[in-house]
Order: sequence, then C-alpha cells, then structure tokens
Amino acid sequence: MLAYLFWHRPLEPAGAEAYEQAQLTFHRSLARNRPMGMCGSASFRVPSIPWLSGAPGYEDWYLLEDYTALGVLNEAAVGHGHRTPHDDAARRFGGGAGGLYALVEGDRSDALCAAGALAVWVARPPGSQHRPLGELLGDGMDPLRASLWRRQLVFGPAPEFCLLAGEASAGVAPTRLPEGWSATMLEREVLWSG
Repeated sequence: MLAYLFWHRPLEPAGAEAYEQAQLTFHRSLARNRPMGMCGSASFRVPSIPWLSGAPGYEDWYLLEDYTALGVLNEAAVGHGHRTPHDDAARRFGGGAGGLYALVEGDRSDALCAAGALAVWVARPPGSQHRPLGELLGDGMDPLRASLWRRQLVFGPAPEFCLLAGEASAGVAPTRLPEGWSATMLEREVLWSG
C-alpha cells in the first residue's frame, strides 16, 4: 500500500473557504469515478505545516495499491471527468509539497480517516546510521487503529516517517528517539474521507 501525500495552501488567505470547497469537489470527483488502483483519499485541515514555512494549510492523502496506480492517478487527475474540478482548485493554489509513502505496519484505513487523528512526523539526521530504528516507531501503537508510513520518494521537504494514530505511541517518545532525530506532532481536522 502506498500513499501520495500533498501539502498545500491557497493563493489568497482570504479565499481559503473557496479553495477548500474546490479541493473537496476534486476529492468527490475522484470518489465518484475512482482511477484504477486508487483505494481512497482523505483531506485534512492543518493549523501549521512546518515544511511549508509553518503556514496553515491542507494535507491530502491518496491511497494507492502500487506504483502503477500513482501513474494512473497522475493522468486521471487532469483527465476526462476530473479536469474541471482539478483546474478550479489549481487556479486557487498558492504553494505546496508532496511525498510518496509506503505502509510499514498497521491498518491504513482506520488511522488515516479517523476524526482528529494525530500525525507524528519523524525525521532523522542526514547520514544517520540508525535507519532500521525507524521501523520501531510504531512500538505501542494499536495496529488496528494506527499506521506507520515510511517515505519512498522525495518530492519535497517532509520527514521520512509518519505515525497516524489517535495518540502518540511509546515508539515516538522523545526519550526513545536516537540523538538528532525529531518528532513533530500535527493535529488534523478531517475535511474529506472517501
């Protein structure tokens, strides 16, 4: 299971409501005519996105079966049936970043779409020799209601790991992280899940 993530903000803060509605229309369009290999999507309002200058914005998750589905989604997003809602949202777009993540452990559906779910973004310092420790970040999480994701491709400055859960698990506690690693907790408000 893969997830294409897209963090974004509107061009004009005064136009945030119209931008948000345009984004939700795009998600609904994809849900009505789902591209092959896409398993669903979710959109969250986030009060601060550290890798977008700390500005408020949105975090969208597009769940995909595999890498082929990423290409299908890329084409479908601006193709027949989705072009108008996509272009409406794009006209209001003010900046963003993306990333591709793979499910390491847990249940992607419940954790991804649960209202008020916490996202704990964990970064390790460049050249860290403790890369396998990342897979221990899920220690103490409920695998039926949480999930741990690892970045696969870098499209922007987002951290390497993400733990989605109702609360932070022991695996991401500051006392458990190796020296130089950091964890940023983002509260998210669900806008769309489908």
